[in-house]
Amino acid sequence: MPGYGTLPAGEGSGLLPWSWAEERLVRSHDFWLATVTAQGAPHLMPVWAVWRAGRLWFSSSNGSRKARNLGAEPRCTVSTDNPLEPVVVHGRAQRITHADALAAMLAAENDKYGTSYGMDMVDPASNSVFSLLPEWVFALDTGDFSGSPTRFTFGIQAG
Repeated sequence: MPGYGTLPAGEGSGLLPWSWAEERLVRSHDFWLATVTAQGAPHLMPVWAVWRAGRLWFSSSNGSRKARNLGAEPRCTVSTDNPLEPVVVHGRAQRITHADALAAMLAAENDKYGTSYGMDMVDPASNSVFSLLPEWVFALDTGDFSGSPTRFTFGIQAG
């Protein structure tokens, strides 16, 4: 279980449990991926992703701006698609090339999105699969806007 953030005494209903954040990571249909270009400009794009094995997994064409950005600078931030219950994940994306990991990610993606993509969709020669290991996660329930903001830390040193 990751560490928690803090709230001043008596404010709101309290910190959100990790299970609350993880549930939203599992069910979010779309995610927003923020990377940075070589010139330092921000780049924000939607992606499909699956939460599995404590990581967020997503793919992109090797020639895409987001894949090129992550190849040069792996630090990134991803947010779920619900602005009323956002979960924001910050960490370093790692490009995955191991066949078993690629097959597991593809199976999870096909199951979640009702697709039937083949292994060509995760072929490292044309597509990049990334796993994002969280360094910290921010979660907020807008129904308790001032009382629920929670920061989970994962014991990984942010760079």
